[in-house]
Amino acid sequence: MLAEMRIQGLGVIDDATLELDPGLTVLTGETGAGKTMVVTGLSLLGGGRAEASRVAGGARRAVVEGRFTADAAAMAVADEVGADADEDGTLIAVRTVSADGRSRAHLGGRSVPVGVLSRLAEATLAVHGQNDQLRLLRPAEQRALLDRFAGEAVTGPLERYRAVRTEWLRVSNELVERRDGARRLAQEADMLRHGLNEIESVNPQPGEDVELVELARRLAAADDLREAAQAAQAALVGADEIDPDAPAALALIGDARHRLAASGDPELAALDSRLAEALALLGDVGTELTTYLDKLDADPERLSQVLARQAELKALTRKYAADIDGVLAWADAARERLGSLDTSDEALAALAARRDELAAELAKLAQEVTAARTEAATRLAEGATAELAGLAMRDARLQVSVTPREAGRDAPDALRVGDTLLQAGADGVDEVELRLVAHAGAAPQPLHKGASGGELSRVMLALEVALAGADPVPTMVFDEVDAGVGGRAAVEIGRRLARLAARHQVIVVTHLPQVAAYADRHLVVDKTAREDGSTSSSVRTLAESDRIVELARMLAGLDHTDTGRAHAEELLAAARAHREADRAASNGTANGSPNGTAGPRRKGRKAATAAR
Repeated sequence: MLAEMRIQGLGVIDDATLELDPGLTVLTGETGAGKTMVVTGLSLLGGGRAEASRVAGGARRAVVEGRFTADAAAMAVADEVGADADEDGTLIAVRTVSADGRSRAHLGGRSVPVGVLSRLAEATLAVHGQNDQLRLLRPAEQRALLDRFAGEAVTGPLERYRAVRTEWLRVSNELVERRDGARRLAQEADMLRHGLNEIESVNPQPGEDVELVELARRLAAADDLREAAQAAQAALVGADEIDPDAPAALALIGDARHRLAASGDPELAALDSRLAEALALLGDVGTELTTYLDKLDADPERLSQVLARQAELKALTRKYAADIDGVLAWADAARERLGSLDTSDEALAALAARRDELAAELAKLAQEVTAARTEAATRLAEGATAELAGLAMRDARLQVSVTPREAGRDAPDALRVGDTLLQAGADGVDEVELRLVAHAGAAPQPLHKGASGGELSRVMLALEVALAGADPVPTMVFDEVDAGVGGRAAVEIGRRLARLAARHQVIVVTHLPQVAAYADRHLVVDKTAREDGSTSSSVRTLAESDRIVELARMLAGLDHTDTGRAHAEELLAAARAHREADRAASNGTANGSPNGTAGPRRKGRKAATAAR
């Protein structure tokens, strides 16, 4: 739930704070006062598109800040990005748009991508405007609306359907590829086999190319290495054939030990142990030099073999990879690819059997989805039709049809369900269409043909009320959903919005006094002319006496007449009577009735109303 929103530098609004009621909050004001900027602010707060043109003239940036009473879904989003709730359990979201169009978002004191606010809005906020009414005319939106109403009965099997469909399409495509591309696949298989045979005939070992480089270097420099090792060995242990009189390190250290021992001085004698360690270390080095000289091979034939082996390995690295380890990796991948290129009758038969098995499973899941949608369509149509009767469309009926979407025999996603080939799309095999029977005796018409603007507004509201029990979003925003409506229908729209507010927080931008009269909290946008000729707006909460003045103004500008005030008072009294009657009816039923009558009001609402 959105407890509070602050707007700075957005359109004509310099700085305004909106304290929102848990129930029904209405927002009114003269045309051009800036009511739309409030909806724009809510859209920005929900991750909507940022436009530099929305920033107030002369302002460096526009800022929209919202304080949400966070539920489990909102906190799950916050926890993912490391955002923290305040001590009172609320979550602060901020959206900033600079004058050059750059946008930034913050959640719980942490900078986050704008997409995080979109995810937060999905869990907490639904904005319905005239664009949403246009979207409602699209078949995909109508199917999504029905699925939302059906809930887990559709989403469960639909999720399994999508997983099976992905595998079914993969296997089907692979089977087609193997059958239709047999010649190409056979050529590819021959190429892979040739490469594998070439690699296997050379039989390279991991890291062999690196080892051969070092070995070739040593063989090529064998004479120089032998000379260096022999000289070092002679310096350590002596060598008669080189210089019999040259002192050897081991002999010199031995002599030094003998002299220290003969000195009789304890301090000098103490150095003997360290010389003994040095003598042992030098002896080990001498032994290793002897071993190195024994292994050192200056055989030209061996060097020739190493160079020949390097040439074999380089032939592989020129074709398949940069080094031998890469060549071996290519060979592993080639063996795996060969396994998928089997175009034998046995392999094709196994793939076809797997495809048919998946198709049978997919058809069963598609039927489950269709059955759940059909059942939900009946309930949704009944609930929405009952609401239309109360919205001055007494003889109107809403039909929700679920029909199979047939497919051509050659369609890549054609699926046999029962005796019919249907198109197995990502959302199932069904077409969902909302149709309106405008009056008794009229033929059902699709919404885009059978509903006027005012009727479409009422159909949308009727659907929202019918969906109220199934919709998890706690806050709903309606931007002039009452456009094109007046008279008795306007009164009923206000009444339905009040009923919807028993289960959801509802925020409504309206120009109709009949709707505004049902508010738990009434906000008004006031515009003021500046000295430079520009306009600025602010938002204020109306007291009861001020509500009468505002309603009178909305009643054709009668705010300064006793008649206008009397009409406004009468409108408020009628709204209160309706709400009390609805509450009484609600208390007499088990959390609402099939026609959308709301259940018990949210805890704390009664006290809040009394305080106002």
